[in-house]
Amino acid sequence: MSDNLLFAPMPQATAEIDGTDVRFPVNRIFCVGRNYMAHAQEMGAPVDKNTMEPFYFIKDARTALIPSGSTIDYPLKSNNYHYEMEFVIAIDKPGFRVAEADADDIIYGYACGLDMTRRDLQLIAREVGRPWDFGKNFEQSAVLSPIVPRSEVGTITEAAIELRVNGETKQSSDLNMLIWNVREIIAHLSQFYHLQPGDLIYTGTPEGVGAVVSGDKIEGSVAGVGSVELSIR
Repeated sequence: MSDNLLFAPMPQATAEIDGTDVRFPVNRIFCVGRNYMAHAQEMGAPVDKNTMEPFYFIKDARTALIPSGSTIDYPLKSNNYHYEMEFVIAIDKPGFRVAEADADDIIYGYACGLDMTRRDLQLIAREVGRPWDFGKNFEQSAVLSPIVPRSEVGTITEAAIELRVNGETKQSSDLNMLIWNVREIIAHLSQFYHLQPGDLIYTGTPEGVGAVVSGDKIEGSVAGVGSVELSIR
């Protein structure tokens, strides 16, 4: 540690890479909001791709990111704690104003993610036009499976995505139902940010989101990518 730091900084956030001991250093976590039409409808906010653009929120990687298989406490200050199953993109090259045709070139690999949400706090903020941070960006709210390199599984544009709570299926869709697909997301997001190696993009959740309580076990999967698990104390 440098002598001119007042205290030791938090450790670098990292994620497991499937099949290796090498870790993926995580920079930022971008999350796409309302990127499946049926989910947008169940949230009371239908999307018109012809007149609307994607929107995003960010989670703090050092405090939000936890690995698949974790057991965590029910979160603070919430009585309506929701799961959201997501397909995650891991970036390993810089990208700014990336063309859709070049978007795959900056993707290192893919993972399964859970965007855990304090829904009651999110909806309170939404109703009064405030940021969603209390509902979305909180400790242990971004669960991640091991990252599968694109070099091993190829470019994924279609795959079944599912989530189960205590063995009961709650979400079931396909990545081909994304309103804005992976290439479109990268091209759009890279107009507003210089994407960097280590950035993760949670691409949105299908319909069927719902609450969990203490004692529940969440299991999600994306075909060809893997699975993610979380238990609530």
